[in-house]
Amino acid sequence: MEPAKNTRRDFIKKAVLGTVGLSLMGMSAKSYGRILGANDRVQVGIIGFSDRFKHSLHPSFMHHAKELNFEFSAVSDIWNRRRDEAEAFIKEKQNSKIKKYRNNDELYGNKDIDAVIISTADFQHALMGVEAVRNGKDVYLEKPMAETMEDARAILQAVEQTGKIVQIGSQRRSAPNYIAANEYIKSGKFGDIKMVEMTWNVNQPGRWRRPDLVSQIRKEDTDWDRFLMDRPKVAWDPRKFLEYRLFWPYSSGIPGQWMSHQIDTVHWFTDLEHPRSVVANGGIYMWHDGRENPDTLTAVFEYGPENDPAKNFQVVYSSRFSNSAGGIKELYYSNGGMLNLDTNKITSEGGLTKNMASEMRMQPNLLQDYTLPSDSKIATEANTGGDPMTSLHMRNWMECVRSRKTPNASVKAGYDHSVANIMTRVAMQTGKRVTFNAAKQEVVIS
Repeated sequence: MEPAKNTRRDFIKKAVLGTVGLSLMGMSAKSYGRILGANDRVQVGIIGFSDRFKHSLHPSFMHHAKELNFEFSAVSDIWNRRRDEAEAFIKEKQNSKIKKYRNNDELYGNKDIDAVIISTADFQHALMGVEAVRNGKDVYLEKPMAETMEDARAILQAVEQTGKIVQIGSQRRSAPNYIAANEYIKSGKFGDIKMVEMTWNVNQPGRWRRPDLVSQIRKEDTDWDRFLMDRPKVAWDPRKFLEYRLFWPYSSGIPGQWMSHQIDTVHWFTDLEHPRSVVANGGIYMWHDGRENPDTLTAVFEYGPENDPAKNFQVVYSSRFSNSAGGIKELYYSNGGMLNLDTNKITSEGGLTKNMASEMRMQPNLLQDYTLPSDSKIATEANTGGDPMTSLHMRNWMECVRSRKTPNASVKAGYDHSVANIMTRVAMQTGKRVTFNAAKQEVVIS
């Protein structure tokens, strides 16, 4: 068998050139695509009939589909059970039929498809995004955008070359309270960020586990080779097919699933593209169920320009599966106080008081209390049905498909969160301090 490294290199090369899953045969992807008029209905394909799609992406899409004239017309899934479930689901929810395809090659043979929503295994996102745009489709692509730098570069290049509309599933970028926080920080009122603390804690033994489905799935009912894509060819493993978030190289686990949402806000609020350095530690401390990715992780990041140390700051991210205390938190600190994205409040808590300042003959520095505008507290759980954050994000994508404007979570934003994720995963796996070579766009192990 050809070495896995060569197989991976060849797969990436084909993806960059647009020959993986490309069914256009001689037509450039940039020139291909049904020209949509204002009254044309946008035909959307479902790639991966996942729980995420059923419980959040579908209701979010349907909330705006009639107004913006979009509809689901096809599904591609390599497991026959999922294809049949998708057909029944769309029939029940929309009283309409969709075409079923065994894989993406077959789906892209349907020239009537204008766009796709991709919610497959984490490691597949980037290269399936490449397939889609090189086949002339606009894309809503779930995060994490990419789990390796090769994959991240491949999709960034493909989107830049084709000009297709790609929205990454970093839905905070469409939420009113996060938009307001971004504007507040950029106004200068908050002062320089000096520290960010982020947590994502759960106590869920079944999180990312699918024991019933693992016992039911058969290799002959799916396409294991297609599932693996550019990963090493290994023997059939139903757990890695269905519980991929627990196993590298199919997912980084905590960084890709949860940290990608939160670290993206750091890049957004500061216009910084990546951390200067990352150290991380983690392990399996609670759920000894055969998983390989940690159930507990802590990472420490340094951000800021090298030529201006006064602008540098630290981010501490922690996540655990063993106790949910603390929940999901995003706390930004300046010398004058705190921005709490759980409560949507800006306060002077912890700021430089008069007594503390006078000792050093300084002026006190305390933020004025302020509540970020938001219609309601935005749900942060990934699979809450039709949550408002995802609904707003989906609408933004649909509007951009019509207008051809860049969506809120562009492929560049996805590239940047992918860099931070990859640095964290490498730091965790090696136990080394990791930096980033911006000139070469490479992760460097110190």
